[in-house]
Amino acid sequence: MRRTARIATLLAATAFWDGGIDPVAAVAAEVPRPNVVIMMADDMGFSDIGCYGGEIETPNLNRLAAHGLRFTQFYNTARCCPTRACLNTGLYPHQAGVGHMMGDRGHDGYRGDLNRRCVTIAQVMKTAGYATYMSGKWHVTRHWKQTDSKHNWPLQRGFDRFFGTIQGAGSFFDPYTLTRGNTFIAPDSEEFYYTDAISDNAARFIREHKRQRPFFLYVAYTSPHWPMHAKPEDIAKYKGRYNHGWDALRAERHRRMIAMGIVEARWKLTPRDARAPAWEDAELKPWHCRRMEVYAAMVDCMDQGIGRIVETLEETGQLDHTLIFFLADNGGCAEEYGSQGAVQPDPSQPVELQAMTPTELQTRMRPTHTRDGRPVRIGRGVMPGPADTYIAYGLPWANASNTPFRLYKHWEHEGGISSPLVIHWPEGIPADRRGMLYREPGHLIDLMATCVDVAGAAYPQRFAGEEITPLQGVSLRPALTGKSLGRSEPLFWEHEGNRAIRDGKWKLVAKGAKGPWELYDLDADRTELNDLAKEYPERVRAMADRWEVWALRASAKPWPYGK
Repeated sequence: MRRTARIATLLAATAFWDGGIDPVAAVAAEVPRPNVVIMMADDMGFSDIGCYGGEIETPNLNRLAAHGLRFTQFYNTARCCPTRACLNTGLYPHQAGVGHMMGDRGHDGYRGDLNRRCVTIAQVMKTAGYATYMSGKWHVTRHWKQTDSKHNWPLQRGFDRFFGTIQGAGSFFDPYTLTRGNTFIAPDSEEFYYTDAISDNAARFIREHKRQRPFFLYVAYTSPHWPMHAKPEDIAKYKGRYNHGWDALRAERHRRMIAMGIVEARWKLTPRDARAPAWEDAELKPWHCRRMEVYAAMVDCMDQGIGRIVETLEETGQLDHTLIFFLADNGGCAEEYGSQGAVQPDPSQPVELQAMTPTELQTRMRPTHTRDGRPVRIGRGVMPGPADTYIAYGLPWANASNTPFRLYKHWEHEGGISSPLVIHWPEGIPADRRGMLYREPGHLIDLMATCVDVAGAAYPQRFAGEEITPLQGVSLRPALTGKSLGRSEPLFWEHEGNRAIRDGKWKLVAKGAKGPWELYDLDADRTELNDLAKEYPERVRAMADRWEVWALRASAKPWPYGK
């Protein structure tokens, strides 16, 4: 069913909505308006999924890519919280108040809480008559306790229905801050697994949606963020798959990416990170293999859930007029959380812990024990997967996840900020464009602009009594027909003093607040191996000056890092 506008002037009347008119009354111009679904993975590398060169089984994402469009140069912000703030608001994260994590660091760009000078996609889409739903990880407010103010929880920032977690990481079998609506809840069964719950609640929202109007659905997975938790049947699929190690895996993925056209053969594969041993020299090989097997199982399970969401759209006759995005919040994560040092608690010392009651809430990001009373173990050599473990997959495998790029989550080199972007929209992508690659750079700031465009919405200058920061991105809609995005401004990044600016083919990037600027021609060298800073000093100065102007304007500076 297609939805059209009732009165175009209502949209203009609510363009600067300030609480006086029911936002649901505002509707789009006289054109069909699609449902919009944004799905995002957490801590997933550029090359992990099948349609971007990975060996992990992702048939549902591959299907969306085969009938849709893939960006080869789409960017995030290198970290979970800033990415979520950026995606939701169409602003650079510092402009929304979330330049780092969920603490108030005393500067406008680093409050750890969405400010009132931004609006979310959900708030804007509601003014255009959309129903708004969210399933998954929120992580854009420092007010996460049940007794805290909920002014920045999903229902208070434009969503009609919410299931998920307010905070970031946590056990997949017993998530921290698990919430329905505005209320913390406990897992509803012994078989609970968070990735499945996110998918199933998203599908439920679609099934229960009243189709007199379109909907916006934000599905924010925590997979495959640490801890490495997965169901036994999913892990079993990858038994032995990674016995050849990370060096062979990187080469294997790189060959496929070149064959698929995702990367160019002239862009050299970056050397293995010096902190990772050659596979032939690695100790505890079975443990390393198991870590990657569980990681793959987590991505696989997410893809299965995406398949159920797409199947629900098909069953309800809505797939053709639903615009779907899939992306990742940052590059692969090299953090060795829980995977170093001696095994804890000491396995030689018995630990007596009580099982939790069915309604008891989890109060820790890393639980001390499982719901049935077993101690949760960390340490080098702990075989991940079940609920009584809590470790990461580690730097060497993250290096493979980010094939062929340098660095990881946190950094603004390509390994930290490069994301897959799959777009699927049968009614919006011409048949001769389906399965194609799009090579112009895109950024998270563009998702709000795209939603505003396809919904016939109006981005407000004022909202709830506050001046709203102007939209920063451009609509990605021209990409669907192979046209240029027409971007007139460079793209900018800052996180933990790591910083970058991309202007056309040129990228200026630095590690840390005191690191020197590096200059790369990404047309010739997207893997950032040939630093041209000394060859083009005037370009470095001009781009660095432009970055400084942006950093002050966007509240990325002053830095709160004490550097």
